[in-house]
Amino acid sequence: MQVYLGVIIFCCSLLATAETQPYAGHQNRPIKALSPQQVQDYLQGKGMGLAKPAELSGYPGPAHVLDLSEKLELSDEQLQQTQRLYEQMLRDAKRLGEEIVTLEKQLDYLFVSGAIEETQLSDIVHKIGKLQTQLRLVHLAAHLKQKALLTPHQVHTYNRLRGYTSHNH
Repeated sequence: MQVYLGVIIFCCSLLATAETQPYAGHQNRPIKALSPQQVQDYLQGKGMGLAKPAELSGYPGPAHVLDLSEKLELSDEQLQQTQRLYEQMLRDAKRLGEEIVTLEKQLDYLFVSGAIEETQLSDIVHKIGKLQTQLRLVHLAAHLKQKALLTPHQVHTYNRLRGYTSHNH
């Protein structure tokens, strides 16, 4: 019984520490506001869930359509258009992601150095917000354009293959 009580106390202390120190260790990150995975995702143009409203509402994403191109039985023209759409989306997303990472580094540096002023803070945060908005728009717009390239049957098949219908076989 004492062993169980000890385990319970230990687990509770871990939970309490996690709740009171949620950012412990983040002070050592190169960019404190972004995890290494987030930095990598921004720089690689990853979707990061930004297009979930489209993806989960029947608007397929070009990257996944390319992955499923054979099962979706894309025509040569659909395949070419999807490839162009994906490449443009990726180019735009990488460019915006690089800008976001650069500004986050700058913001981090200004805080670390103690040289930040309120006008700089406002300017950088607004720029980051605008870039994040543009990035989300790039991903959502690609889903919108992708759906227009597919037949209703292909969209239905896509949703089934991605597990978004009740018949996921």
